[in-house]
Amino acid sequence: MAPWPIIVVAGLGIGVLLGLFGVGGSSVATPVLSLLGVPGLLAVASPLPATIPAALLAARPYVRAGEARPKAAGWSLLGGIPATIVGAYLSRVVGAGPLLVGSGVVLFLVGVRVLCPIHEAARAVGEERRQNRPLLVACAAGVGLFTGLLANGGGFLLVPLYLLVFGLRMRAAVGTSLIVIAALSIPTLATHWTLGHIDWTVAFAFAAGVLPGSVAGGNLAHRVTGPSLRRALGWFLIGFGAFFTIYRLVRY
Repeated sequence: MAPWPIIVVAGLGIGVLLGLFGVGGSSVATPVLSLLGVPGLLAVASPLPATIPAALLAARPYVRAGEARPKAAGWSLLGGIPATIVGAYLSRVVGAGPLLVGSGVVLFLVGVRVLCPIHEAARAVGEERRQNRPLLVACAAGVGLFTGLLANGGGFLLVPLYLLVFGLRMRAAVGTSLIVIAALSIPTLATHWTLGHIDWTVAFAFAAGVLPGSVAGGNLAHRVTGPSLRRALGWFLIGFGAFFTIYRLVRY
């Protein structure tokens, strides 16, 4: 396993991504920690203790600017929290290998869709869907299931969901996602902790980097235009998802 200073540096970079895109907590940390030699389910769950405070710190600039949607976040949590607990317990059945490969595939596919243009007509339809509370709750439950399985805050699915299905603009999607990430990570953390999936040495080293990185990323996001931020997110997800999927398949 890589020495702790390397894990701190990795956490710093991932924190910046979390603040910029609302993505990059455990969804990116799991592949990165795996590359650094953290084994199996420990790589899946050990980033979780830092994800909660990091998401809250990253969300502050969005909340202050009025770019988060607390009501949408609340309805998302209604479906997401119970599904997250179910997914966390299922992770023990599925196993680490398929989860790591699956996380890379999902990152790639979501990145491809995020790069596609979002027309104003589609955004208007999305805003109407957002008023359909049962649909929002159901979609959030699906995200919560993956969140529990992959032990992440769900931002890599939530941001595209808010963008593509529910009509939020990029910064509103990121700000809302960060609120949900912080809350969804709590039951995920509790469940994986009871299952013995957290290496606390890795968790503390990761936290030492990700917390300041998330503050920097959240502030940096407001210096970049929304469309540029969305394109950067799409290309990042595609590149990282493809690389990690190939890497895991070679080792699987």
